Amino acid sequence: MKTFGVLDHLEPKKVFKYFEILTKIPHGSYNCKAVSDFCVDFAKKRGLFVIQDDHYNVIIKKEASPSCAHKPALILQGHLDMVCQKDQGSPVDFTKDALELQIDGDFVSAKGTTLGGDDGIAVAYCLALLDDDSILHPPLEVVFTTEEEVGMEGATALDTSVLEGKYLLNIDSEEEGILLAGCAGGTTVKVSLPLKYKEMQGSLCRVSITGLLGGHSGTEIDKNRANAHILMGRLLCCVKGIHISRIYGALEQKDNAIPNECYAELICEDREAIEEAAAKLFQNFKEQFQGTDDGMEVRLEFSEMEKRDCLTQDAQDAVLYFLNHTPNGIHTMSRDIEGLVESSLNLGILKMDGEEISFSFGVRSSAPFYKEELAGCLESLARKLNGSYERVNDYPAWEYKKDSVLRDVFLKAYRQMYGKEMKVEMIHAGLECGIFASRIEGLDIVSFGPDIFDIHTTDERLSVPSVKRTWELLLKIIEEFP
Repeated sequence: MKTFGVLDHLEPKKVFKYFEILTKIPHGSYNCKAVSDFCVDFAKKRGLFVIQDDHYNVIIKKEASPSCAHKPALILQGHLDMVCQKDQGSPVDFTKDALELQIDGDFVSAKGTTLGGDDGIAVAYCLALLDDDSILHPPLEVVFTTEEEVGMEGATALDTSVLEGKYLLNIDSEEEGILLAGCAGGTTVKVSLPLKYKEMQGSLCRVSITGLLGGHSGTEIDKNRANAHILMGRLLCCVKGIHISRIYGALEQKDNAIPNECYAELICEDREAIEEAAAKLFQNFKEQFQGTDDGMEVRLEFSEMEKRDCLTQDAQDAVLYFLNHTPNGIHTMSRDIEGLVESSLNLGILKMDGEEISFSFGVRSSAPFYKEELAGCLESLARKLNGSYERVNDYPAWEYKKDSVLRDVFLKAYRQMYGKEMKVEMIHAGLECGIFASRIEGLDIVSFGPDIFDIHTTDERLSVPSVKRTWELLLKIIEEFP
């Protein structure tokens, strides 16, 4: 099996060369040292100015081409970390293994795992640009951040005082032909409930909800995709005579990924009752999520009599109350922009660990008061159930600007290249643009990128023709800027 050079024949060659290199370096969130060191070494070998901070953020500067020395500096920005999700049975260890790339027609994907096109393609574009002295360019300031996928921790910690540019190209969008000009702010909320146990004896039942599509909890929260954790809560709440021993999510969970699987282990008093309830709920689920989660499976596996430590009735009631009363999904839609989600939240992480069970939510809103409202609702639930509440990784919204030089340059270039208009939109997802805008006064920002489908899932795939077209657009922007 070919393990390297899979993308050698694809254009643009340097872009796909660096993209493939990145897939061979493990770079999930909180595991970015190796990929950060690679970028630093890349810069040093080419005599470029480079800074690496304690969070493994990297800033690389390249002086302008002589004919472009009069132009203002241009910042290009992407993030180094990726969301790590894998299919059941996949042998990939994201802490040390390379991804296994595959090509299917016009698409690049990874076998059984996420691809990391979000945001590896941005890093690949930037490295290819820095590696080509034939491209005429203004002063370039390339910024690679870390831990974007877990609350934008790298960007939050970054010292931006070294940056001189007032124009920033964020390459962290996944739809070609769409130019983003604003995004939601957000926060991460963690609720923990105390647990107590008692020993129970009975038939052991393992419940699994799998086969859901999942996806990005910002850009795909409006697609009516099922949340496996919420479904498990609904199912268990409808079954009488059960005692929960364990309830847990997938091995790899992120608060910004809609969970596509959930599991529970129960001691049950009446096998027929749980089979009947599960069959009825499964039919309801299939009808509710027809067309979005057609691969859904609900399975029950029974074994002989066992003794297990199970939740006390009070603890079990609290867990199921929380799962059945927590808000999840879309909260409000924008009144100004048709089809734009204004506020939402996603229960992305569910972990049961000894004496507590924890629930982690990604909360998003383009209106700050809705972010506070949703966080407050979760805090109230936590207090009602004698649990704890923690809020971390707040990041600001990126507000739309009426006047933008960068936006005008993009729209003109796109029109010239393709004879049609580029769409300008806002997005219900957190981008690091809001953090940079809050730190650098007068910063002009746009966000763009090639087509990447089903990010944050094992169906993630990157469009090869779109990567090429987006590269050509980037080169034209650099040529015509400002």
